[in-house]
Amino acid sequence: MSFFTSDAVAAAALSQGSPYSLVIMLVVFGLIFYFMILRPQQKRAKEHKKLMDSISKGDEVLTTGGLVGRVTKVAQTGYVAIALNDTTEVVFKRDFVAAILPKGTMKAL
Repeated sequence: MSFFTSDAVAAAALSQGSPYSLVIMLVVFGLIFYFMILRPQQKRAKEHKKLMDSISKGDEVLTTGGLVGRVTKVAQTGYVAIALNDTTEVVFKRDFVAAILPKGTMKAL
């Protein structure tokens, strides 16, 4: 008998449950991780990719920087020219468009 632990405690520590319980627990945590984190992120990325492909000339868009403008030119290289008003035009990477707004949004602002 050890001075700090009794024989009953030492025996309980040595007798563990099923060796598959650890594997089952890891699989459950993996599934939770997949359905709570990875799957929604992949879904959002797919929707954003679809949004990027649907940008066309004349669309009113909102950028991630908060600028609202009308698309004047869509380049095949992945850039979009956006007219903020009659005189100002900026060029953005297509990835930085956050949303396509309904027609007439710019006039309502």
